[in-house]
Amino acid sequence: MSARARLDEDHLDRVFVALGNRTRRQILDIVAAHPGSAVGQVAEHFEMSRIAVQKHLATLEDADLLMSEKQGRERRLWFNAVPLQLVHERWSEQYQSFWANRLTQLKYAAENKGRR
Repeated sequence: MSARARLDEDHLDRVFVALGNRTRRQILDIVAAHPGSAVGQVAEHFEMSRIAVQKHLATLEDADLLMSEKQGRERRLWFNAVPLQLVHERWSEQYQSFWANRLTQLKYAAENKGRR
């Protein structure tokens, strides 16, 4: 997915569903801090079954927030920030020119007030 790509509405829904759960956000934090963590290493951080952790991982992978790779008997995990960047761009780009214009107006108003 390129930085200029867009999320379709279904993918956007999956990202927000994935981020809407505290455990899944904690999993993302763990994997971001320890790229290549094995599923078992991530599961050790929680007082729930490994199966429950794997269900959370599946939701995160479905939203493309996690990538995994089978290495021998283990599955390694990596955080993928691209969907978060695309969510950010979706809303920040449309307001960027608005706020730049407003700040320019504020600057000119302050400069003109100082001249009086």
